Amino acid sequence: MELGLVGLGKMGGNMRERIRRAGHTVIGYDRNPDLADVHSLRELVDSLQAPRVVWVMVPAGAATQSTVDELAELLSIGDIVVDGGNSRWTDDEKHAAELAAKGIGFVDCGVSGGVWGLENGYALMYGGEKDHVARVQPVFDALKPEGEYGAVHAGKVGAGHFAKMVHNGIEYAMMQAYAEGWELLEKVDSVTDVREVFRSWQEGTVIRSWLLDLAVNALDQDEHLEQLRGFAQDSGEGRWTVEAAIDNAVPLPAITASLFARFASRQDDSPQMKMIAALRNQFGGHAVEKA
Repeated sequence: MELGLVGLGKMGGNMRERIRRAGHTVIGYDRNPDLADVHSLRELVDSLQAPRVVWVMVPAGAATQSTVDELAELLSIGDIVVDGGNSRWTDDEKHAAELAAKGIGFVDCGVSGGVWGLENGYALMYGGEKDHVARVQPVFDALKPEGEYGAVHAGKVGAGHFAKMVHNGIEYAMMQAYAEGWELLEKVDSVTDVREVFRSWQEGTVIRSWLLDLAVNALDQDEHLEQLRGFAQDSGEGRWTVEAAIDNAVPLPAITASLFARFASRQDDSPQMKMIAALRNQFGGHAVEKA
């Protein structure tokens, strides 16, 4: 089939290549002309035969909104837009309604796989009407990993990105657990080879995972992570997961704590810890360190 792909960065560029390897035609547009096959959204749309499928792979928020708005004016009745970025599920509902008013279908798709997806395939979670999903199915089949699993029609519009959001929330908590365990192992004198402890967990343990494999890779490159600063951003999906938990009265203590740990990583001199130190000094005479 033919596919228009908007956004050819680290994920989008590799996705274009994987889809092409499966025998499909992909026409890509990116603001960087060195990456693009065409040089405008209009040219992209004009290059595709109707009914068209256009997959959007740009940052969530304003960039996705402006792309959907422009496509709404360029596409025709019966065409379909797929949002494969990390949009919030509530934005999906808005985009689906906006496009439906013009007779254009909409599918949201959470994509996981990162820089490894080209070779290993991408885990896909998509939401939308069955007939719209069926139109895009050949592309989903091209992108997913080999085997029975790795892709799911999660439900209605928004379900794909909601599922991917929860996936990322779980990812936050798993990474935090590995990080805390690594720090504790590094701290004690009795453990003399933390990297090999992590490596030993890769076989036969209940905590083995791809994230553990990646942790070992990182430790092979920099055994004590001395080249890194202890600073971690959050993509936004961790926040949305916690907000959704609050809205639905679902307790998520591990995921919430892992999100807040990332906030703490951005403070070289934590204001909260200043107050904690001051209080400990006041009630117990505990020593404080001067700035």
